Amino acid sequence: MTGATSAAGAGGAAAAAVAIEAVGLGMQYRNRRGGGWALRDCSFRLPAGRVCALVGPNGAGKSTLLALAAGFLRPAEGAIRVLGAAPGQARARVAFVAQDKPLYPQLTVAGTLWAGAELNPDSWDQDTAERVAGDLPRDATVRTLSGGQRTRLALALALGKRPELLLLDEPMADLDPLARHQLMGALMAEAAERSTTIVMSSHILGELENACDYLLLVDGGRVRLGGETDDLLTAHALLTGPVRDTAPHTVVESRTAGRVQTTLVRRQGPVDTAVWEAAEPSLEELLLAHLRSPEAPALLTPSAEAGTGIDAREEVAA
Repeated sequence: MTGATSAAGAGGAAAAAVAIEAVGLGMQYRNRRGGGWALRDCSFRLPAGRVCALVGPNGAGKSTLLALAAGFLRPAEGAIRVLGAAPGQARARVAFVAQDKPLYPQLTVAGTLWAGAELNPDSWDQDTAERVAGDLPRDATVRTLSGGQRTRLALALALGKRPELLLLDEPMADLDPLARHQLMGALMAEAAERSTTIVMSSHILGELENACDYLLLVDGGRVRLGGETDDLLTAHALLTGPVRDTAPHTVVESRTAGRVQTTLVRRQGPVDTAVWEAAEPSLEELLLAHLRSPEAPALLTPSAEAGTGIDAREEVAA
């Protein structure tokens, strides 16, 4: 093997280890009022094999980011790579379940699964699709299904494709708690069995905390928190004690009740436990504090920092 071939192989392995990478990504929408930016100067990296929670307020750019990764939109600025390729070139290896769960209303459940098999002959797993579809009546047409049933069918199509990357935009919003629990279990089994990378947008923070090992918080068109969930939680502390300066720690959010101050800080060295009672925040406490404090500085762990492997000026729509 020549040195050039070895280098190419190493580069391919490195690219395969990254599910999504964006550099300077921007997406602008135009309307009668002039429009605005859904994403602007958005840069991050998501390693392969992770179950990633994509969170943020309404209008933060989460759906836009997923649609860009799926290759359905073309960025106005910057670049995004998916599984080491332009999004359009990676579509066969990616499954995307959008909020509106687009399905052919005239097809039956059985017909929809048949279409999935026909459209994905090289990767289709009928057993997985049937298992996720569960007890859906196979002769019922899509138009007669409830919202939760359509969600189950859309997830059956997505998982039946056996994707390397699964993009889910608010997938559980119209499911009852039991159905959410069952389908979340199916997603986690998929991630464990096939090392599928899953990116899931959701507002149900408690659900994400129990399922996801990676986090991307999008707000103001950028990623403000990114990285391993455990590392991000460990980097912060909830300090409770007398009203006083919390230096050298970086304050994310502070509240005072009488003579007691409760402050979420980003740790800068050890905490003085003689002054402060310190606790690790929950994921929900961390996210809500950052959402309420948009001026807090961004934090990305090393694995979430975008590298230099793609040119922010390149055109990536294929």
